[in-house]
Amino acid sequence: MSAPTWSVVLGAGLMGRLLAHALAQEGHRVEVFEAQQADAQGAAARVAAAMLAPLAESAITELSVVRMGQHALQRWPELIAQLGQPVFFQQNGTLIVWHRQDAPEARRFAQVLAQTQRDCPSLSEAMPLDQNGVAEHEPGLAERFGQALYLPGEGQLDNRQLLDALLHSLQQQGVALHWDSPRNPDDFKPGTAGQPDWVFDCRGLGARAQWSELRGVRGEVIRLHAPGVQLARPTRLVHPRYPLYIAPKPNDVFVIGATEIETEDLSPASVRSTLELLSAAYTVHPGFGEARILEVATQARPTLADNLPHIRCSGPRSVQINGLYRHGFLIAPAMLDALMQWLHTGQHPMADNWGLRFDTAP
Repeated sequence: MSAPTWSVVLGAGLMGRLLAHALAQEGHRVEVFEAQQADAQGAAARVAAAMLAPLAESAITELSVVRMGQHALQRWPELIAQLGQPVFFQQNGTLIVWHRQDAPEARRFAQVLAQTQRDCPSLSEAMPLDQNGVAEHEPGLAERFGQALYLPGEGQLDNRQLLDALLHSLQQQGVALHWDSPRNPDDFKPGTAGQPDWVFDCRGLGARAQWSELRGVRGEVIRLHAPGVQLARPTRLVHPRYPLYIAPKPNDVFVIGATEIETEDLSPASVRSTLELLSAAYTVHPGFGEARILEVATQARPTLADNLPHIRCSGPRSVQINGLYRHGFLIAPAMLDALMQWLHTGQHPMADNWGLRFDTAP
């Protein structure tokens, strides 16, 4: 793919925008077809907290995701620097806290992290904190938590700023953007006369007709405005049902999430889920009692049978990228770089090193 080509990208969520941007940066002609509008309301990426926490996530995922997440922490600042609009990016680590009754679960969590560090020695080591350590890292939490784990080097970004900045970049680069224009790979015959050279399917759950394994996993996320709360980094609460988090964003906004329910139901959030998320936030910091609820959002994460991502060729010059599940922002840069490496060289050693499934035979 050394010479400029004509590429079609299906889907304008996180992966679709990143890929279209990368192709346009290299001088290729790019068209994007999206079934909905430019505001990404139908994308799981719009609801996400966009935390970049490979070690913290290792408690609930595989080492391949952890390795890709390590790569993302290096790559996101480089990718953001290519965009013409500012995007909030922070790398202040992650704080893990727990209530006394959840101490056994916290010990299990710490053991999993220790094993991950043995398997991935390049990860920064989790630091146990006593009450003085909690006060040093998050003064507002020291009264409620006498112990915590600090995971240095982890980070987060602002998902909506990033989606907007990618859109702005695509517009500036002259990418043809087709909104309210659902398409599927069968609508194209890539490589033939009058047709694009490549088709890349990044539609998430929109690709279910072409990828029968795909399922949606419901997640509910709440956005709060809480000027009375000061947190310097994402904080995770060890919880017996969900991996709960509080992610501070610019302008005193906090993202609280997330439930994980095996259904594709996109109806409004349930009372139970809303109470669980808000109660958990209040037990972490009493200042959330006076917060204002900005949004209670529901979305379904595109997920494959093993909860891991996959890149595969579905036909000649037709590629599907899917299954990012709950790790979109954590793994998207690695998936992008693995795909671009293969397009340039015909090989995918990056994917092999990370353990990312990459099938080049249709």
